[in-house]
Amino acid sequence: MRDWRKEKGAFAIFGLPGTFWIFAFFTFPLVLIWIYSFSTSDELGNVVWEPFWANLNLEAYARSLEWINLGIIWKSVWSGAVATTICLVMGFPLAMAIAFAPARWKNPLLLLVVLPFWTNLLIRTYAWIAILRTRGFLNTGLEWLYNLGTGLLSALGLGDFEPFQPLELLYNQPAVVVGLVYVNLPFLVLPLYATLEKFDKSYLEASLDLGASQWRTFFSVLVPLAMPGIVSGAVLTFILAIGTYLVPDILGGTSSLMIGTLIARQFMEARNPPFGAALSFLLMYTTFALLWLRASLAARSKGVDF
Repeated sequence: MRDWRKEKGAFAIFGLPGTFWIFAFFTFPLVLIWIYSFSTSDELGNVVWEPFWANLNLEAYARSLEWINLGIIWKSVWSGAVATTICLVMGFPLAMAIAFAPARWKNPLLLLVVLPFWTNLLIRTYAWIAILRTRGFLNTGLEWLYNLGTGLLSALGLGDFEPFQPLELLYNQPAVVVGLVYVNLPFLVLPLYATLEKFDKSYLEASLDLGASQWRTFFSVLVPLAMPGIVSGAVLTFILAIGTYLVPDILGGTSSLMIGTLIARQFMEARNPPFGAALSFLLMYTTFALLWLRASLAARSKGVDF
């Protein structure tokens, strides 16, 4: 077999289309938005290019650090952290069940995890409106249970009850968190499953044989050995959650504005591209910092200087 490193011409021919695609449709637009973040715009929202260098400034970044915008950023970080925690609590047992399941069941169970990706995210998010709205499926089910319980109590002469009042489950921050958990749960389950699948189960048996309880074995053996998958899944889920646009825009109300929605509004309704670009890159800087922290912790755990 010939070494591909010696066939530089053929490698360049096959690598050129992909390289061009990445540069033209990823790197160049990203650099352009980065330049936007240091520029200014006119009354119509158009970026001022002439004279370009004279208009470069940090005004958009300074505005993004105003208290009102820091509050939105903090709400995004908090909502992302809560959603990530819930995904971890729900996803760890699910990933463990799939990893420890018989071989014939693993692929069907993994298919159920990735099955939501077969449907457009917009449709899946709108489905939650049908579930959470005032006359949605959840309130209808609660009303049926309430009427059943109060009807039985009334028939026994235990008093009269007020009619059921539907719960306000939509257009608030809890609804946004529910949507974030639903959308991002597979992104935490899959890295965890990949780690647990390679886990040597004899460690668990040894711990139990030595007298440790199941809870002690779980927290002292399984969780530390699964930590690479936990950290990878948590970082990925958190990054996706804080930057999401669709979920808070559809399920959130006026008090549920998150940074992704704020960025989109700057490029559309507000027509302020520099401010939207600065917010976008603040989010990207945060993402890079988290990825660097993840790589540093992984390298330190292996005894490698990073």
